[in-house]
Amino acid sequence: MPAVLSPRAILDRLVAFPTVSRDTNLPLIDWVEDYLDGFGIAAHRVWNAERTKASLYAHVGPEEPGGVVLSGHTDVVPVDGQAWTTDPWVVTQRGGRLIGRGTCDMKGFDALALAALPLALQAGVKRPLQIALSYDEEVGCTGAPPMIAALARHLPKASAVVVGEPSMMKMVNGHKGGNGFRVHVQGFEVHSSLLHTGVSAIMEAARLIDWANRVNAENAARPPTALGVLFDPPWTTLHVGTISGGTAQNITAKDCRFDFGFRVVPGERLDDWIALFRAEVARLEAQMQAIRPEAAITVEEVFYVPPLEPERGGAAEQLVRRITGDNGTAVVSYGTEAGQFQAEGYSAVVCGPGDIAQAHQPDEYIEVAQFDAGWDFMQKLVKDLAA
Repeated sequence: MPAVLSPRAILDRLVAFPTVSRDTNLPLIDWVEDYLDGFGIAAHRVWNAERTKASLYAHVGPEEPGGVVLSGHTDVVPVDGQAWTTDPWVVTQRGGRLIGRGTCDMKGFDALALAALPLALQAGVKRPLQIALSYDEEVGCTGAPPMIAALARHLPKASAVVVGEPSMMKMVNGHKGGNGFRVHVQGFEVHSSLLHTGVSAIMEAARLIDWANRVNAENAARPPTALGVLFDPPWTTLHVGTISGGTAQNITAKDCRFDFGFRVVPGERLDDWIALFRAEVARLEAQMQAIRPEAAITVEEVFYVPPLEPERGGAAEQLVRRITGDNGTAVVSYGTEAGQFQAEGYSAVVCGPGDIAQAHQPDEYIEVAQFDAGWDFMQKLVKDLAA
């Protein structure tokens, strides 16, 4: 039997792996697999297509349904261009804070979940404790769906999923859905003095972006729905984050590329918004092709994250309320893997240590008090499962 590492020792190990989403996470997965194997806990990988990254899931306890999944992601955002005062890949304690990339989002929770598995083994839990660690959450939660499918296929169905995104250990039972597209507007180049004979990809892209602005204004002016009113802002938003294109000031742009996405309040169908967007794309493309048939707009979906809808009497909500004593209601406007678990039939909530305001920041940190509160949660959860 190997030495049981403390949550803090596990956090040190996890942060030391620079698992930026653009890079592999396999050294971290190797370490986790080896650590769990020392306790006889079998871990299973779900690979990406290139086999450069993997999710991991494991199970402790009886082979029967009714357990709990602790869900986290292993990837972090880059540190490039950020003014860190410490080594981002070494956990540094300063003034009651644990500083390091991912300490808050969300290797702090991952470390606590991994520390809970040997504890559950020792306690002889009567209901299973499962862990699910994904890749590529930071680029659209793209690694979670195949992992969730494998979990559902190969492990007894859990009654509750706790996604440990930083929520100050408050129970979050709702979040917006979201998706992202890469849009490529293909125009036709002519001299700008003959603008009417060509198609400017940039100017046509601007029409689509202006449509998004108009829809945002309409949504903001409309009375919010019963679920929407819980959110800030209480409406669905459309957003363009990056754009590039064009060759020269006096040439109609041949190409324009931009990213586009929605954040949709629960109760509204993400697919309906996508259909509305694609209808506007088709309308503009037809106008472009009436001038030059070579013109086109191509749309590639990059990610799709369903909303998390509050569950009346949901098992996950009841579990977290029972352990934390939190009887409030909280929702967030960002997306998480909880919506993906819920879409696959799991009862899910978000509850994790740390403040989301510290995520992705230089000198990212988690308060020691929050980390300790997370460990208290894990110990109470194991006792609950062993009762």
